[in-house]
Amino acid sequence: MTANQKDRPMPPFVAFAGALGGLAVVRWAYRTARRINEELEEARRVRMAETVRMQEVPTLRRDPRTGTYRPG
Repeated sequence: MTANQKDRPMPPFVAFAGALGGLAVVRWAYRTARRINEELEEARRVRMAETVRMQEVPTLRRDPRTGTYRPG
């Protein structure tokens, strides 16, 4: 390399391509994070719905007189 080539700044199209690639990576990461958070939120909602459903199921209690289990 000559001294003249060392002092030259980076060509504008290389800087532009690097910035464009950086923006693409940031956009991809943002979309991926949103998708993962939506999936986690959906899983949380399903778990909460199952918990509520399980609370609606009657438990069995033993009848002291007969010894059988009945809902209650």
